[in-house]
Amino acid sequence: MSKNLDLLRRYILITPAKNEEKNLPNLISSVLNQTNKPILWVIVDDGSEDKTPDIIMEAKRKHSWIQNVHLEEHPRDIGKRYAYACNRGFDYALKYLKKHDLKYEYIGVLDADMILEHDFYSRLIEEFEKNPKLGIASGGEYFYDADNKLVLEEVRDETPVGCMRLWRRECFEEVGMYPISYSPDSVSNVLAKLRGWEIKMFREIKAIQTRRTSSAEGLWKGYKIHGESAYFRNYHPLFAMAKGLKYLSKRPYYTGIAYLYGYFSSFLKRMDKIDNKEVRDYYWNKHKEVAQFYWTKLKNKLMGGQQ
Repeated sequence: MSKNLDLLRRYILITPAKNEEKNLPNLISSVLNQTNKPILWVIVDDGSEDKTPDIIMEAKRKHSWIQNVHLEEHPRDIGKRYAYACNRGFDYALKYLKKHDLKYEYIGVLDADMILEHDFYSRLIEEFEKNPKLGIASGGEYFYDADNKLVLEEVRDETPVGCMRLWRRECFEEVGMYPISYSPDSVSNVLAKLRGWEIKMFREIKAIQTRRTSSAEGLWKGYKIHGESAYFRNYHPLFAMAKGLKYLSKRPYYTGIAYLYGYFSSFLKRMDKIDNKEVRDYYWNKHKEVAQFYWTKLKNKLMGGQQ
């Protein structure tokens, strides 16, 4: 591989971590085993009360490209606090790169409860190289179900997930750091699309999440916050209802109740919504995009069956 190609494949990672002593060693091992390692990895300790800080410092002592940021103790929050922790990591990383005159082409968020294939970032960056319009990408998010079977977390194919995503540098600079918002990864996706970037999830590039999405504090609270996030981003009530009913159709069924409670309790209280009008308008009309996606999928399936 040429030196210039090496430079084009440079990336940096940000990992927010709170009380992750069980997961962090596996994550660190996963990143150390990558065929293409990051030039900088900033792990943000969000006021952990377990051995998370010790694990981070041990990794930092062994590897100069691992750095840390320590935040004061704060209750775990998969809502707006998550965005704040990531942004502290982004800010530290960009200042560190400038100070040490380091160049990068990609920047990513990697959650502390992930385990990656050894060539995860090599393959993901290859997808960016194939498509210069690709602004944000992720692999497929997998988990082990009750039968110990590896299952893909359900999302629409083109939507990158937040727990192990990469931005192209130009896209990140245009879209900016995470907005202090619920579901900042989803809002970032929207801002990228509105600015003409393509976004994509590549399910064949696998990452395993060691706990279910939204389950860090229990599924009830996680899906309740998920519903609050839908209201905050300005989902249409009928679309939110449809999503809640979808969750109700699968075990554990109570996640649908939690989601609907989070949305409609926020609705009745007239809670604040995201202050970005273009994002609000996008989410209010999101049902049209989703309907078009599934209509196209159904049409392609029917046409394929006729051949």
